[in-house]
Amino acid sequence: MTGKFAASGAGHDKGVLYVIVAEEGDFVYLSDGRLKKPEKPKKKRKKHIQLINREVDEGLKARLLAGEILRPEEIKYAIRQFKSDRANKAAK
Repeated sequence: MTGKFAASGAGHDKGVLYVIVAEEGDFVYLSDGRLKKPEKPKKKRKKHIQLINREVDEGLKARLLAGEILRPEEIKYAIRQFKSDRANKAAK
């Protein structure tokens, strides 16, 4: 699941788009690069997120899987790219 996009399905952040930066048992760690930075991600149960069938680019995913620390700007850029791709597809 690491490297996939997910939307929060429950809680005060319902509907917010995140990138899964890590997983542990029944929990995932989410970052949006703005309020929840990669170095201090949001811990959320898997049942409270909605997975999106799309991943971040290969370079970023490889760094996540290797356990490297990412900059918040990298997460924000990936989310911005995802939103613009989705908007372009909807406009067609």
